[in-house]
Amino acid sequence: MIRATIIVFLFGLFACAGKQEQTDTDPVEPKKISATISTFPITANVRAITATDENTLWYAGSDGQFGYTTDAGQSWNIDSIKHEGRSPEFRSIVVTAEAVMILSVASPALLYRSTDQGQSWEITYQEDDTSAFYNAMAFWDDNDGIAVGDPIEGCLSVIRTHDGGLNWTKLSCEQLPTTADGEAGFAASNTNISLSGDNVWLVSGGAKARVFHSPDRGESWQVYETPIIQGGQMTGIFTSAFWDENKGVIFGGDWNAKEQNTKNKATSTDGGKTWQLVSDGAGPGYRSCVQYIPGSNGEEMLAIGSPGISYSADSGASWSHVSDSSFYTVRIPAPGTAWLAGAGKIGRMEW
Repeated sequence: MIRATIIVFLFGLFACAGKQEQTDTDPVEPKKISATISTFPITANVRAITATDENTLWYAGSDGQFGYTTDAGQSWNIDSIKHEGRSPEFRSIVVTAEAVMILSVASPALLYRSTDQGQSWEITYQEDDTSAFYNAMAFWDDNDGIAVGDPIEGCLSVIRTHDGGLNWTKLSCEQLPTTADGEAGFAASNTNISLSGDNVWLVSGGAKARVFHSPDRGESWQVYETPIIQGGQMTGIFTSAFWDENKGVIFGGDWNAKEQNTKNKATSTDGGKTWQLVSDGAGPGYRSCVQYIPGSNGEEMLAIGSPGISYSADSGASWSHVSDSSFYTVRIPAPGTAWLAGAGKIGRMEW
């Protein structure tokens, strides 16, 4: 009886050891989501969207076009703006309790403000420098906002407002870190700017892929290096997001080699001072927009780009493929719902 018990015990021990070995050597499958995407065709290419809730989306795009829906895309209000006979191209949009603001790229840089749902517009900022090229705009609250553009005379172009966008002031280069020759931003998804608390982070690409940080709404600045691929004209950080004052993610890569998935995604846990590559050599390649999913404690995120849509449930450590659908930008107003925009279309994704 004793001998039989020992044999059974040893058999169980070896069986458990075998199971343990299999668990350790098998790769863990990334968590996946199953999504459906409804597509709404439009006549503009769109890189600027903002979702105020699950049913309400505003967008601005090429050919001076802007539009919005308040019923989850069942109906749309669409119009366009011309300036001196030409159609601006919009890459940035913000909606506050009082106004809608849209900002064009290239010269002249035109910042429009409307308080009547886009029926009429006022230009509250204009910059005629031939090098003007604004990439993104964001607001902390209904009064304080910031926009960033490519460098002029050795520093990023940064403008701020303290009265809800009625008046804007450009920071001098004495107030900002210097930029390297060939360092600029990408107007890819209106996510060159991230805000949390009083913090603001701006990201760059090209010759350098760096993060410019202010802890006091743009009063003082530091700049931090990142391990993201850099040095080429179309390499660097295309998008950023911060969950809180410490936890953030940057994403990008090489626009000319979109399949390359090394040195294109990194996370920070110290407010952007240091960055660690994640899922390097695995997961998605180039992406133009990354956003955290609300209610996920900063663990879940979506990364969007022309090659497709990817999802992570572990702060970017692993990724799963969601769709081959091509979009430029995404906003996620609530868990399970995302708004997307791309070339000639708006999308609404549910999972």
